[in-house]
Amino acid sequence: MGTKKLPQIENKINKIKRELNKLGEMRPGSLSRQYKRPQKQIGPYYQLSYTHKMKSRTEYIRPEFINEIKQQVATYKKFKKLMERWIDLAIEHSRLKMKLAKTAKSK
Repeated sequence: MGTKKLPQIENKINKIKRELNKLGEMRPGSLSRQYKRPQKQIGPYYQLSYTHKMKSRTEYIRPEFINEIKQQVATYKKFKKLMERWIDLAIEHSRLKMKLAKTAKSK
């Protein structure tokens, strides 16, 4: 059973690699709408908050770039999800290979 599952895992990993290759521009973080006077919701502006290299950062985003930044943040989230799935599959692949090697050695 295990020898049949290895190629399936490898195919899934290759599919993830192809999806990663298609990703466009990306940025980490979350985009939020803030107000200069929150009580009255006056003076809206957008803020991008993220952590990179263990440093928290905040950037103000001009209104004309909001849609672009939203897309970049969404792409980054997709990237993170794909990477997490790849890691899960890589661990499963490694464990299965070790199990198969142990089984083959004991025969």
